[in-house]
Amino acid sequence: MNFDFTQQDKKLFKDINDIMTGLAGERTLEEKDSLSAEFLVREALERLANSFYLKLGIVKDEDIPGLCAMMGAMEIVSSFSPSLFLSVEMSTRLFGRIICTFGNEEQEKKWLSPVLRGKKLGAVALSEKTMNIDNDPMATTGVRENGFIKISGAKNFVINGPIADFTAVAGIIENKPAIFIVEKGLKGLIPGKRLETIGLDGAVISGLILDNCQVNEDQVIGPFEDRSLFSTLKIWENQIIIGSSLGMMKSSFESARAYAKAHKTGGKPVIAYQEVGFKLAEMLTLFQTSQLFAYRAVCAAEGKNRDAEVLTYCAKVFCTEAAEKVSGWALQILSGEGYISGNPAERAFRCAKYNQIAGTSTEISRVKIGDAAIGA
Repeated sequence: MNFDFTQQDKKLFKDINDIMTGLAGERTLEEKDSLSAEFLVREALERLANSFYLKLGIVKDEDIPGLCAMMGAMEIVSSFSPSLFLSVEMSTRLFGRIICTFGNEEQEKKWLSPVLRGKKLGAVALSEKTMNIDNDPMATTGVRENGFIKISGAKNFVINGPIADFTAVAGIIENKPAIFIVEKGLKGLIPGKRLETIGLDGAVISGLILDNCQVNEDQVIGPFEDRSLFSTLKIWENQIIIGSSLGMMKSSFESARAYAKAHKTGGKPVIAYQEVGFKLAEMLTLFQTSQLFAYRAVCAAEGKNRDAEVLTYCAKVFCTEAAEKVSGWALQILSGEGYISGNPAERAFRCAKYNQIAGTSTEISRVKIGDAAIGA
């Protein structure tokens, strides 16, 4: 299977790298202040809209590269900032895909178009009491009343939750899965306090309370006949997390390699020590293997291969666990400088654990991989 990128893909990668470099400038992309973080993600969306980035995996057009290029592009953005990356992806790759795949023409015009132009910010509310929707029943419910839909429930760990213009809320109506689109400022939509997390410093994350939020019929996508909707959303979320992990490995490896070349200890460059060379070799091996695994998974998804789902679970497990190892080894090479907050490896190490528990957790992924292996 050939994962070589075309000249068009490479130009896209260069454009995205230039956009992110310009956005970073002299400032941090991991804003802890909520207002600054919101301003940053909106600026990032507007800048990225000048490339094909926001349309990758969403808009079907012969001029727009496919899912392998999407994965390569996500790696670049994540390498600059895991927090900003997830904020952008929840708005475009997850919210945008929901509207594009399941919405009608009017819904695309109303919600998808401004998101893909970088003018509006989206969010997706899946998790409830825990981050696991694979086994737990969905408690958020919509009820038809006097020509409207009234939604009640509580969501947990919603990236962009307090700042999004549009939020796609997963729930149940008439005992069937559905997606409710709620807009910022809607009566009964109560964002929770921003969560303090060990990583993802620049992502604005909160819970959401929906207290009899009233929406029109055209703000409901579905209902669907079975829970395959939720499985699809998790696969898309897993692809985002895989791309996030690749970016973490890229920034960690590159920072460790640069440090090892530029610094000396014991009168010789750090990289001259065999043990450091071995660590860099292990890091590069895990990073490049993860890339190939990620590309294979999205290539299978694009071709609607029957193994696409299990390949995504495999890639999710391998890439997220590799990201923790690679960033940890990078910190070891960086020594005291690695322990100082603010460097790419330290940032990646703190963020890596999220990728193992978000989406389909590595434990549940292993169960699903095992089921596929025995043909269950």
